[in-house]
Amino acid sequence: MKKPATSFWSVLFVVCALWSPSALAQTTPAATGAGVGTFNAATTYSGVLLSGLDFGLGVEIPGDTSATGEFHATLQGTSGQAIGVDGHASSGSILGDGSATISGTCTVDKGDGSPPSTGVAFTVTAVPDNSGRGTLTLTLGSTSLASASIQDGTLTVH
Repeated sequence: MKKPATSFWSVLFVVCALWSPSALAQTTPAATGAGVGTFNAATTYSGVLLSGLDFGLGVEIPGDTSATGEFHATLQGTSGQAIGVDGHASSGSILGDGSATISGTCTVDKGDGSPPSTGVAFTVTAVPDNSGRGTLTLTLGSTSLASASIQDGTLTVH
């Protein structure tokens, strides 16, 4: 009778030793990425003609319409002006097609020496593709920018 109990505990010990902590951890749905994109159509923000953006995104979206995390973008003007966008996510959702929509408030620094605008509403829609890139569409206040195709970097929604 002792042998079966010993075998059980030995097998249990081996299984527990091989089971990594990450396998035991529960993953929160999220949208993440960083990279560089170009706008798919003529795009302006606050009178500045834009060519593309650099971005960073790290937002957890637990499925209850809330979201926690950060979004940063630098909008690249064709004349060299860079507009900084630093956002804090407060709501979000992941759709059945694998895309994510994230909203919150941000600070916009137009990079022209004027004081940054704070408390600006933002929405970003992240649509990853099979290559790990995809598109980002950004709305700042009442201004919707054209979609930007990610040229370099990664974009995931999981």
